[in-house]
Amino acid sequence: MKKNIAAFFDIDGTLHRDSLMMEHFKRLIRYEIIDPHYWYSHAQKAFRNWDKRMGNYEDYLLEVAEIYLKSMKGQNKHYIDFIVEQVIDTKGDRVYRFTRDRIFWHKEQGHYVFFISGSPDYLVEKMAEKYDVEDFRATEYLVDEGYNFTGEIVQMWDSASKKRALGDIIDKYQIDLPESYAYGDTKGDLSMLNAVGNPVAINPARELLTEIKNNAELKKKTTVILERKDVIYKIDPDVEIL
Repeated sequence: MKKNIAAFFDIDGTLHRDSLMMEHFKRLIRYEIIDPHYWYSHAQKAFRNWDKRMGNYEDYLLEVAEIYLKSMKGQNKHYIDFIVEQVIDTKGDRVYRFTRDRIFWHKEQGHYVFFISGSPDYLVEKMAEKYDVEDFRATEYLVDEGYNFTGEIVQMWDSASKKRALGDIIDKYQIDLPESYAYGDTKGDLSMLNAVGNPVAINPARELLTEIKNNAELKKKTTVILERKDVIYKIDPDVEIL
């Protein structure tokens, strides 16, 4: 009987070298579709703190996600679709070479490829189309009957949410988890990495690497990858954290 082997990929920081949500946010401001106040009074400070390495990466993403959500309330989904297309057309190739090559490798092996991401569903959907993956799960931004964003979401950036999404996909596609793979970079991806037989942490945030180091079973099976400039490093999960 054929085994249904899968590869589960986070997007932001794992495949894409930045955040799809941030790229969309900045473009909405550039076109003056949302008030630049949201960027200059709140998001810019969060970005600068992270850019100067003065804050925690996951805290930065959560702070920006909250600002983004507030700015999207009342916007019409159909009206901003063209900017979604622009983001994927211009930034969809701004990815890590290691992760992009792994997507191609998994397809060559006949594996299913899935995206499970905390980015907005309308961005992840287009990214999934670009890379021709089997299916995806993402943060759902709810709309009313007129397709205006309500300011409410069904989030997908924490580990518990991704675990539920993983369960849905496993049931739907009858995935063989011990033979499958998962790729992530933050603590929010921990449930995906724990679930499979071949977890890969790419450029892991401190919290994720600490979790791996402190879990003997996870540490034993996890591959840790660092990609810097044009060099890809495979490192020991027990590497000293400074």
